[in-house]
Amino acid sequence: MRAENEVAQVLEKAWEEIERSGFNNWQLRTLRAIKSCRTAALGGHVDECDECGHIKISYNSCRNRHCPKCQGQQREKWIAARTSELLPVSYFHVVFTLPEALNRLALYKPKIVYDVLFRSAWQTIEAFAGKQRKAGMISILHTWGQNLSLHPHIHCIIPGGTVNPQGLWYKSKNRGKFLYPVKALSKVFRAKYMASLRTEVDKEEIPNTLFDHPWVVYAKKPFGGPASVIEYLGRYTHKIAISDHRIESLNNGEVSFWYKDYKQGGKKQLMRLTYGEFVRRFTLHILPKRFVRIRHYGFLSSSWKSEKLGRLQTSLTKSVVLKQVEVIKSWSLPSCPCCKTGKMHIIETFGRRGPPDLHKQGGENETASCIA
Repeated sequence: MRAENEVAQVLEKAWEEIERSGFNNWQLRTLRAIKSCRTAALGGHVDECDECGHIKISYNSCRNRHCPKCQGQQREKWIAARTSELLPVSYFHVVFTLPEALNRLALYKPKIVYDVLFRSAWQTIEAFAGKQRKAGMISILHTWGQNLSLHPHIHCIIPGGTVNPQGLWYKSKNRGKFLYPVKALSKVFRAKYMASLRTEVDKEEIPNTLFDHPWVVYAKKPFGGPASVIEYLGRYTHKIAISDHRIESLNNGEVSFWYKDYKQGGKKQLMRLTYGEFVRRFTLHILPKRFVRIRHYGFLSSSWKSEKLGRLQTSLTKSVVLKQVEVIKSWSLPSCPCCKTGKMHIIETFGRRGPPDLHKQGGENETASCIA
């Protein structure tokens, strides 16, 4: 269901202010794409149901990874690929968070700060896995807090075991209850991050307060099984800073949106920001051009998977995975909004001049057309 209020509407209302706000060309290009998403500015296409013949006219999506409207199809394709790689083993969820003292550096050198975050998190997991064993990890970067503040952290999905050089599986020694002790993970992570950061930036750019407080590594309860991993991937992989459905209202130059206040036990609160402040916070989370925000490591990396993952899956039994793959692949085409059973196929495309006149084309479907 389409949200009543959208990020795109905020951008439309504030566009003159946005153009004067000093955003760089990449940020402006991203904001313009989101503003134009599913409007006549991007052209469109005509879809027809393969069962009842229902016709629907839709405007094109911008396909930008920061757009609230464009994540569904990309998420489904990515999840289908990951589902085919699942192992019938325990999976763990670990979150590596950067301290607030690094936020200023992240604003000016985001690529360096986030690349080092990925690198040091993996180096930490490698250190605990040991030199003779290879761990696996999928990492997903999130840069936001619930109130759109800058809060860089990565969510890591880690199978509960390692493989030896021959590709044989070794189950985690902790009886499936936890992966590694979080206090030890935190200390190693901080050391790895600082060592790597010092090779990337000048000493004067590194805040002196980074060792004043413990760094946060959070280990959640293990997933209930492969199905739980897929549910999690569906919610988190292509998530963006704020969804349209969290926006409550747009009134008098202000945006009101819901957020969870974790300092009060996750209580739902309503925040109000001016259009300009809302856009400023939203823009904090536009990643550098071509930056990869989902990364795979160890025996879940592309090179290892292509050579050995199939054999590992076979040895651990992969029957539960195959069933899930088929379910996810069936979502690839949108269902017909009329008969609910057919699938919508593109039969014609059009540019910025607008959709074709379906009534002139005639046919029994001419009264069934609509614009999405």
